[in-house]
Amino acid sequence: MTGSNPIFESRAVPEKADVIAPDGSEIRLLPVLRSGSLVHCRLQPGQTSLAVRHRSVEEFWFVLRGRGELWRRQGAQEATVPLLPGTAHTIPVGTHFQFRNTGSEPLDMVIVTMPPWPGSDEAVRVDDHWPTGRPSEGGDR
Repeated sequence: MTGSNPIFESRAVPEKADVIAPDGSEIRLLPVLRSGSLVHCRLQPGQTSLAVRHRSVEEFWFVLRGRGELWRRQGAQEATVPLLPGTAHTIPVGTHFQFRNTGSEPLDMVIVTMPPWPGSDEAVRVDDHWPTGRPSEGGDR
C-alpha cells in the first residue's frame, strides 16, 4: 500500500521475486531511503547460495522462518552460524559469505542494506565454502 505523499513509502512483500540476487537468492523489493534499503530474501529448501563479497555495502539480516547456515570470512576471522527464526546477523563490507537452506521450508529473511543496493556489480564472486552444483563464475581466485 502506497500513501499519497511521495516522501513516504509503504509496501507489502510481493508474492513473486522482483529479482534474483547475484548469489542466487530470491529478492522481493521493499522500501528504500537515502541511507539504506530493505528487502525480503528467500532461499528455497535444499538450495545453497553462491559465495560473494560486497564492494561497498554492509547488511543486517533478520531470519523470519526456515533453517539454514551462514558462513562468513574476513581476513583471518571465519565462522559458520545457524540461521534460525528470530536471529540477526551482520555482513560487514568486504566479508566473504555464503548461506544455505538446511530445512524443509523456504528460508525467509529481511535484509537492510546500507547504503542502498547500487546494482548487480556490487557483488563479487568468491570461492564457495559449500558446493552449489552451479558452475563457478570467476571472482577472487
